[in-house]
Amino acid sequence: MHKGLRWVAAAGIVLALAGCSANDSGGESAAMPMSADTKQAAPNQGAPQKEATDSAGKAGSDKAPAPAGQPGITDRKLVRTASLELTAPNVADVISQVRVITQGAAGYTGQESTQEKRASVNVIVPSERLDSVLDQLGKLGKQQKREVTATDVTEQMVDVESRLATQRASVERIRALLARATSVSEIASVESELTSREAELESLQKRRESLAGSVAMSTISLQVRAETVAAAEESRSGFLGGLADGWDAFLTFGGGLLTVLGAMAPFVLIFGVPVAALVWWLRKRRRPAEPAMAAASDLPSAPPLD
Repeated sequence: MHKGLRWVAAAGIVLALAGCSANDSGGESAAMPMSADTKQAAPNQGAPQKEATDSAGKAGSDKAPAPAGQPGITDRKLVRTASLELTAPNVADVISQVRVITQGAAGYTGQESTQEKRASVNVIVPSERLDSVLDQLGKLGKQQKREVTATDVTEQMVDVESRLATQRASVERIRALLARATSVSEIASVESELTSREAELESLQKRRESLAGSVAMSTISLQVRAETVAAAEESRSGFLGGLADGWDAFLTFGGGLLTVLGAMAPFVLIFGVPVAALVWWLRKRRRPAEPAMAAASDLPSAPPLD
């Protein structure tokens, strides 16, 4: 009896150990593929992320530069001009200092009009020195007005450059045709066309030079007035100012009218007097004829004949 129980217990232990070993091997076999899949999936998961990063980087780098034919903000071509109004005690001294400042900025003065109490001058300086020159000029007197304007001519520059390239290629083609021309009529026709296209090419080149010059150099319109003149102009406001302006306008109109009459007086004396004398003589000559005609009309008419 005891031996049977022993064998039954031993068989149960063997079966239990076999089940545990089977479970362990199954767990290991199940774990191993999972770890392998995990190890294999890790590189695959890392690769798309790298590719996505690379593609994002490439996309960002592709968007960074401006599209062809459209310059960025730093490449814009601007034509800058300015106007400045000053008041100063001595107008002549201000104009002299303006010339010195302009020459120091590698510029030059253009149209100029200087009077005792007023002056106007155009100052042309390099565009990159416009602001600094304006600051220097503003310190020469009391600044009344300062304006700076900028006109974008980038599209015009791009258009002219494109047309220039096309026109150069067109001229080269016509020159090649001229080299292959044989007859006199062909040569004359091709030369005429070549002259026309070369003229168009020169016109485009001048246009480009003009735009480039306007971009490179800026113009300042400077107005200077004496302080006394500025004070008088400021005081002439309201009703009294309007009355004074009206009186000045009346005097100006009267002076102009007298000038016209004075200019017409010689012609009136030379041509008017003879004409008036001729009219008087003609009227005097017609006076005796009128009473005679009236007397003739008063005579009785003859009786009718039977």
